[in-house]
Amino acid sequence: MSAAVRERVGLVVRLLLALVLAAVLLFPLYWMVVVAFTSRAELLGGGLRLWPGAPTTDNFTTLFDSYPVLTWFGNSVAIALVSSLLIVATSTMAGYALAQLRFRGSGAVFLVALSTLMVPVQVIMVAQFKLVISLGLYGTYWAVILPAVASAFGVFLARQSILDIPRELVEAARIDGAGHARVFFGIVLPLSRPLLAVLFFMSLLQSWNDFAWPLIALKENRLFTAPVGLLYLQGQYGSDYGGTMAFALLSVLPMVLLFLVFQRYFVQGVSRTGVK
Repeated sequence: MSAAVRERVGLVVRLLLALVLAAVLLFPLYWMVVVAFTSRAELLGGGLRLWPGAPTTDNFTTLFDSYPVLTWFGNSVAIALVSSLLIVATSTMAGYALAQLRFRGSGAVFLVALSTLMVPVQVIMVAQFKLVISLGLYGTYWAVILPAVASAFGVFLARQSILDIPRELVEAARIDGAGHARVFFGIVLPLSRPLLAVLFFMSLLQSWNDFAWPLIALKENRLFTAPVGLLYLQGQYGSDYGGTMAFALLSVLPMVLLFLVFQRYFVQGVSRTGVK
């Protein structure tokens, strides 16, 4: 067998493996779509197939008529956007300080921040809850937003990316009389666009899918986010699989569509920032 034939066979094998893996990964999403568009009578009758016998939107209609779905989604959008923007701002500023500024103890500060990644979120929830109550933020959006602003992973990602910026550029700007603010906004940020894209998207995804802390910090139905609302829906009608899947589908679609639209920028940013 010639080298060209072996290369073609290897390409076909890799393509088939990729297709099989994609089918396995996409099947849960496909099944969610099937159940969401299947009538409750068909679900209870045990007649569920790979495609509904009579596709219907009744599950979505009932969902929007019975629950404040738009309010929950609006809460998720507001919290995710504000949290992501604040994480990007604080992480890039901290990353710039740790990467480009020389001060005593910078390495120790970075190691301490990095060590917090090994602490499970559940360990600090009690202390975090007490702090939120003492600040009078319990039951508000800020109770969910502010604890997420200090992102150790974001600081790590920003520092590693900003380290790749030639120090000579920063030193030349400093010699010309530019302050740290001008260097940061005029040089570092324009050269860190891939970092900003990755950091924003990952923060948005994490905030959108966050469940445990919003469940604790938000006490009123009207303030629930989409994941908490999904749990509330399951608690009200545990056997309404069609409605549950319809809500789950609506919760997943925004992030899927966002990734598909900005996939090129995200992949470029991941490759340039060194995230594996």
